[in-house]
Amino acid sequence: MKTAKPNRAWGMDQRLEFIEFRLFWEGELSRADLIEKFGISVPQASIDFSRYKNAAASNIEYDASRKRYVPSEHFKPIFYVPNPERYLAQLVALKDGVIVHDDTMFGQTLDVDTVPAPARTVSARKLQKFVQAIKQRGTLSIEYQSMNPLRSEAQWRDISPHAFATDGMRWHVRAYCHLDGKHKDFIISRCIDVGDIKLSPAPVSEDTEWNTKFTVIIAPNPELTDHQKTVIARDFDMKDGRLNLEVRNALLYYFDKRHRFDIADSNKTAVQAPIVITNREEYKEALAGLSVSGAVSSVV
Repeated sequence: MKTAKPNRAWGMDQRLEFIEFRLFWEGELSRADLIEKFGISVPQASIDFSRYKNAAASNIEYDASRKRYVPSEHFKPIFYVPNPERYLAQLVALKDGVIVHDDTMFGQTLDVDTVPAPARTVSARKLQKFVQAIKQRGTLSIEYQSMNPLRSEAQWRDISPHAFATDGMRWHVRAYCHLDGKHKDFIISRCIDVGDIKLSPAPVSEDTEWNTKFTVIIAPNPELTDHQKTVIARDFDMKDGRLNLEVRNALLYYFDKRHRFDIADSNKTAVQAPIVITNREEYKEALAGLSVSGAVSSVV
């Protein structure tokens, strides 16, 4: 048996949740699993199993041949709510080194991999400044390298940040730019240096594009077969063959690129583009409305 880990002051509720997590996902657990995870004593582990059986006697059985507890045929968790998205996200986070095994309730480590992408480096010190500036509603001086051809060199400017956003590939801070007099998206990894936080030199206008949302309606591609449309609807948990997605206007540009709707009119087959936007004209109008003040021109 492995040496018990230091007690991390986990409560009874967490330990009962752990029992159900292991029963649900891995189909078994033992007293040793509780002892190893929470650093508790053997008598305490026995008490935990007794309490669980008192609360949900029909959920758990003891397999004497394996010397492990297993879920019964009628297992129905009452302390743990199964969350597939969280489970899969933790698998990826483990693989990427964002968390360690002790941060999870996993027992056996599963083999998992992801499609590699170039990592963008985010400085903890710079991120700290952005976080504090947002909390203080202050203004921050940053040295920023724009991709704008008219600004080929890094430049200092004052910004008043108020939110973070990601397109799944990069993180940016949404902020009012006092240099250009409008709200913009600043990619955090392109921030070369940061100065001190100070009071805003002038009242910051409301970020209309951030505060306004557009409802994108998606549905299976009508050119798919009926069976294919059914599975696509199930795949995206659509109701009555459609799914409404609320997207901030400031993020519509990224949404369009991420899901390749920007090339929806190209010669892609229905299999290559299994979902379509049903309110396409309104969607195009919303994107066009961003051409001056929104995300299309404000990515710097």
